[in-house]
Amino acid sequence: MRRLFLTAWIIWVCDFLTKIWALGALSSTPRPILGDFLQLTLVKNSGAAFSFAAGYTFIFTLLAVSVVVAILYYSPRVTSTGWLITVGLLLGGVLGNLTDRIFREPGFLNGHVVDWIELPRWPVFNIADSAITIAAVMAFTLTVRNIPPVTRVR
Repeated sequence: MRRLFLTAWIIWVCDFLTKIWALGALSSTPRPILGDFLQLTLVKNSGAAFSFAAGYTFIFTLLAVSVVVAILYYSPRVTSTGWLITVGLLLGGVLGNLTDRIFREPGFLNGHVVDWIELPRWPVFNIADSAITIAAVMAFTLTVRNIPPVTRVR
Protein backbone atom coordinates (compact mmCIF):
# COMPACT_ATOMS: atom_id res chain seq x y z
CA MET A 1 0.00 0.00 0.00
CA ARG A 2 2.84 2.35 0.81
CA ARG A 3 4.15 2.06 -2.78
CA LEU A 4 0.78 3.09 -4.16
CA PHE A 5 0.53 6.25 -2.05
CA LEU A 6 4.21 7.15 -2.43
CA THR A 7 3.91 6.84 -6.21
CA ALA A 8 0.73 8.93 -6.22
CA TRP A 9 2.30 11.59 -4.00
CA ILE A 10 5.43 11.86 -6.17
CA ILE A 11 3.35 12.23 -9.33
CA TRP A 12 1.05 14.81 -7.74
CA VAL A 13 3.93 16.91 -6.38
CA CYS A 14 5.85 16.82 -9.69
CA ASP A 15 2.70 17.72 -11.61
CA PHE A 16 1.80 20.54 -9.20
CA LEU A 17 5.27 22.09 -9.20
CA THR A 18 5.70 21.89 -12.98
CA LYS A 19 2.31 23.52 -13.52
CA ILE A 20 3.27 26.40 -11.21
CA TRP A 21 6.50 26.75 -13.19
CA ALA A 22 4.64 26.57 -16.54
CA LEU A 23 2.18 29.28 -15.51
CA GLY A 24 5.04 31.61 -14.60
CA ALA A 25 7.50 30.80 -17.37
CA LEU A 26 5.52 29.83 -20.48
CA SER A 27 3.03 31.42 -22.86
CA SER A 28 0.78 30.16 -25.63
CA THR A 29 3.66 30.71 -28.05
CA PRO A 30 5.59 27.44 -28.38
CA ARG A 31 9.14 27.43 -26.96
CA PRO A 32 11.25 24.90 -28.92
CA ILE A 33 13.37 22.58 -26.78
CA LEU A 34 14.27 19.91 -29.36
CA GLY A 35 13.27 21.67 -32.57
CA ASP A 36 9.72 20.78 -33.57
CA PHE A 37 9.89 17.46 -31.73
CA LEU A 38 9.53 18.85 -28.19
CA GLN A 39 8.12 22.26 -27.41
CA LEU A 40 6.78 23.87 -24.26
CA THR A 41 3.44 25.61 -24.76
CA LEU A 42 1.04 26.82 -22.09
CA VAL A 43 -2.54 25.62 -22.67
CA LYS A 44 -5.49 25.81 -20.28
CA ASN A 45 -7.73 22.88 -21.17
CA SER A 46 -11.37 22.76 -20.08
CA GLY A 47 -12.00 19.38 -21.70
CA ALA A 48 -10.30 16.02 -21.94
CA ALA A 49 -7.51 14.96 -24.30
CA PHE A 50 -7.50 16.82 -27.62
CA SER A 51 -9.76 19.36 -25.84
CA PHE A 52 -12.57 16.84 -26.31
CA ALA A 53 -15.86 17.86 -24.67
CA ALA A 54 -14.73 21.35 -23.69
CA GLY A 55 -17.47 22.88 -21.62
CA TYR A 56 -18.13 19.65 -19.71
CA THR A 57 -15.50 20.33 -17.05
CA PHE A 58 -17.93 19.60 -14.21
CA ILE A 59 -18.59 16.11 -15.63
CA PHE A 60 -14.82 15.39 -15.80
CA THR A 61 -14.52 16.61 -12.21
CA LEU A 62 -17.22 14.20 -11.04
CA LEU A 63 -15.63 11.37 -13.00
CA ALA A 64 -12.22 12.09 -11.44
CA VAL A 65 -13.72 12.15 -7.93
CA SER A 66 -15.37 8.79 -8.67
CA VAL A 67 -12.04 7.31 -9.78
CA VAL A 68 -10.31 8.55 -6.61
CA VAL A 69 -13.07 7.10 -4.41
CA ALA A 70 -12.92 3.75 -6.24
CA ILE A 71 -9.13 3.59 -5.89
CA LEU A 72 -9.28 4.40 -2.19
CA TYR A 73 -11.97 1.77 -1.67
CA TYR A 74 -10.31 -1.06 -3.61
CA SER A 75 -6.61 -0.33 -3.05
CA PRO A 76 -6.29 -2.08 0.34
CA ARG A 77 -7.03 -5.36 -1.48
CA VAL A 78 -4.25 -4.99 -4.06
CA THR A 79 -1.27 -7.24 -3.32
CA SER A 80 0.71 -7.13 -6.59
CA THR A 81 3.63 -4.67 -6.61
CA GLY A 82 3.11 -3.98 -10.31
CA TRP A 83 -0.56 -3.18 -9.77
CA LEU A 84 0.22 -1.03 -6.72
CA ILE A 85 2.55 1.13 -8.83
CA THR A 86 0.05 1.19 -11.70
CA VAL A 87 -2.77 2.33 -9.42
CA GLY A 88 -0.42 4.84 -7.76
CA LEU A 89 0.38 6.37 -11.15
CA LEU A 90 -3.33 6.54 -11.96
CA LEU A 91 -4.20 8.08 -8.59
CA GLY A 92 -1.40 10.67 -8.81
CA GLY A 93 -2.39 11.63 -12.35
CA VAL A 94 -6.08 11.89 -11.57
CA LEU A 95 -5.38 13.94 -8.43
CA GLY A 96 -3.07 16.24 -10.38
CA ASN A 97 -5.72 17.12 -12.94
CA LEU A 98 -8.48 17.10 -10.31
CA THR A 99 -6.55 19.69 -8.29
CA ASP A 100 -6.67 21.97 -11.34
CA ARG A 101 -10.38 21.37 -11.90
CA ILE A 102 -11.17 22.18 -8.28
CA PHE A 103 -8.93 25.19 -7.65
CA ARG A 104 -8.09 26.91 -10.95
CA GLU A 105 -9.96 29.47 -13.02
CA PRO A 106 -12.69 29.93 -14.04
CA GLY A 107 -14.09 28.57 -10.78
CA PHE A 108 -14.58 25.85 -8.20
CA LEU A 109 -15.06 22.39 -9.80
CA ASN A 110 -14.88 24.00 -13.27
CA GLY A 111 -11.19 24.88 -13.46
CA HIS A 112 -9.07 24.39 -16.54
CA VAL A 113 -6.24 21.86 -16.50
CA VAL A 114 -2.79 23.35 -17.15
CA ASP A 115 -1.01 21.54 -20.00
CA TRP A 116 2.46 22.47 -21.21
CA ILE A 117 4.34 19.63 -22.98
CA GLU A 118 3.89 19.55 -26.76
CA LEU A 119 4.91 16.82 -29.20
CA PRO A 120 4.17 16.76 -32.95
CA ARG A 121 0.65 15.68 -33.89
CA TRP A 122 -0.30 15.14 -30.25
CA PRO A 123 -2.34 17.24 -27.82
CA VAL A 124 -0.44 19.38 -25.31
CA PHE A 125 -0.23 17.45 -22.03
CA ASN A 126 1.26 17.50 -18.51
CA ILE A 127 2.91 15.17 -15.98
CA ALA A 128 -0.48 13.96 -14.70
CA ASP A 129 -1.58 13.00 -18.21
CA SER A 130 1.71 11.14 -18.70
CA ALA A 131 1.21 9.19 -15.46
CA ILE A 132 -2.34 8.21 -16.47
CA THR A 133 -1.10 7.04 -19.88
CA ILE A 134 1.77 5.04 -18.36
CA ALA A 135 -0.71 3.49 -15.89
CA ALA A 136 -2.93 2.42 -18.80
CA VAL A 137 0.02 0.79 -20.61
CA MET A 138 1.12 -0.95 -17.40
CA ALA A 139 -2.42 -2.18 -16.69
CA PHE A 140 -2.66 -3.57 -20.22
CA THR A 141 0.76 -5.27 -19.88
CA LEU A 142 -0.05 -6.76 -16.47
CA THR A 143 -3.37 -8.02 -17.79
CA VAL A 144 -1.81 -9.58 -20.90
CA ARG A 145 0.81 -11.24 -18.69
CA ASN A 146 -2.06 -12.55 -16.54
CA ILE A 147 -0.79 -10.89 -13.35
CA PRO A 148 -3.79 -10.36 -11.08
CA PRO A 149 -3.99 -7.33 -8.76
CA VAL A 150 -4.91 -9.59 -5.85
CA THR A 151 -3.19 -12.85 -4.93
CA ARG A 152 -5.80 -15.38 -4.01
CA VAL A 153 -5.35 -17.22 -0.73
CA ARG A 154 -5.98 -20.96 -1.08
